[in-house]
Amino acid sequence: MRKPGEPSTVSLLLAATGRTYFPIAFIARFPYAMIVVGVLTLIVIVRDSLALGGLVSACVGLGTAAVGPLIGAAADRFGQRRVVLVAGIANGLALLLITWCASFSPDAVVLLVAVVVGATAPQVSPLSRSRLVGIISTRMPSARRASILNSVFSYESAADEVTFVFGPVLVGALATTIGPQSAVIGAALLEFVFVTAFAVHPTSRLAAHESAVRDREPVSALLRPRLLVLVVGATAVGLFFGAMLTALTAVMGVLGSADQSGLVYGAMGVGSAAFALGVALFPARFTLRARWLSFACVLLVGAVLFAVLTAALGTVVGALIVAGIGVGPTLVTLYSLAALRSPAGRSATVMTMLGSGIVVGQAAASGIVGAVASTTSAGVAAYAPAIAALLVLAAAVVNWPLSRVRRSSG
Repeated sequence: MRKPGEPSTVSLLLAATGRTYFPIAFIARFPYAMIVVGVLTLIVIVRDSLALGGLVSACVGLGTAAVGPLIGAAADRFGQRRVVLVAGIANGLALLLITWCASFSPDAVVLLVAVVVGATAPQVSPLSRSRLVGIISTRMPSARRASILNSVFSYESAADEVTFVFGPVLVGALATTIGPQSAVIGAALLEFVFVTAFAVHPTSRLAAHESAVRDREPVSALLRPRLLVLVVGATAVGLFFGAMLTALTAVMGVLGSADQSGLVYGAMGVGSAAFALGVALFPARFTLRARWLSFACVLLVGAVLFAVLTAALGTVVGALIVAGIGVGPTLVTLYSLAALRSPAGRSATVMTMLGSGIVVGQAAASGIVGAVASTTSAGVAAYAPAIAALLVLAAAVVNWPLSRVRRSSG
C-alpha cells in the first residue's frame, strides 16, 4: 500500500526505467501486431489467392510457435539486449524479403520465407513484461511490489489491446492508400528503428539479472499443468482476435460497409483497453482465478451477441464493446498468473510462450474463419468468435482447481 508522502507508482517506474522506455516499448509492439494481417493482405492482393494467403498466415504462426519460446529462453540465458537486437534485424530483413518475392516466387519459397518471418518475430510485448518484472522485483519497495506489478500488467495489456486492434487497422490503411507492400515495409522500418531502440535501452541491463540466475529451474518446469493452462488460455484469446477480425470483415461486407471494418473493430479495442487499465483497481479479494472465469463469461456473452445480432451495424458495435470488456481483463489476468507461476530464471520464456500462443491463435483463426466465410456465409463465420471465447472459458474452468495448489497464485 502507498502511504502519504510516498512517491506514486508512475514516479517509481519512471525513475527505474527512464522516461523513454514506455513510448519506445509501445511503438515497438506494432510490427508484431501487423505481421500476420500484413503478410496475409500482401499475398491475397499480389497473388490473388485467399487460399495461399491463409497458408502463408499459418506458416507465420508455425514459425512463431516453433521459435518464439526459444527466443524467450535465449533472453533468459544471454540477456535481452543481444537476443532482441538480432531478432529485430532478422525479422525486418525477412519482412523485406517476403515483400520482394511475393509476386514472382514459387509458392513453396513464399511459404518458407513466411516461416522465417514468424520465427524471427522479436516478441517485444512478452519481453517487456519480463523486463519490468525483473526491475520491479529488484528495484521497488517490497511492500509495494504486488500493487505495482498489478498496475504494470494492466498497462501492458492495455498497450497490447491497442496494438492488436489498431495494428491491423494500420495495415488496412496503408494497403488501401499506398499499396499492399507498404504495410509490410512499414512494419520492417518500425523493427529497424523501435525494436532496435527497445533492445539497446538501458533497462535491458537492469533486467539482465534473470540471465544470471544460478538456480534456474529445469526446462521440465515449463510443462507443469499450471503453466500450460495459461498458454492454452492465451492461444484461445489469439483465436478470438483472429476469428473476430475475420468474421467482422465478412459481416461488414454483407452490410455494405467493408471499408469500415477496421474502425468498427476498434470499438472492441477501446472497451478492452479501458477495462484492462481498470484491473489495477480491483480488490485483492477478487482473486486472479475468479477474474479469469468472470471475464471469460463476459467475453462469451459478447461473442454470442455478435453471432446473433449481425443484421445491423449498431448491434454489431454493441456486441464488440461487450466482448472488449471481457477480453482486456482476461489478458491482464493471464499475464499476472504467468508472472506468479514462472519457474526461477524462466520469466522471459514463459512470457514468450503466452505471446506466441496469441499470435499462433490469431494466425490459425484468420485462415480457418476466412475459409469458412468463403465457402459458407458470413453468418456462419460469425459464430467462430463464440467458439474461441468458449475455449477461453474452458481454460478458466480447468485453471480453477489448479490455482488451489498455491493460494497466492490466485
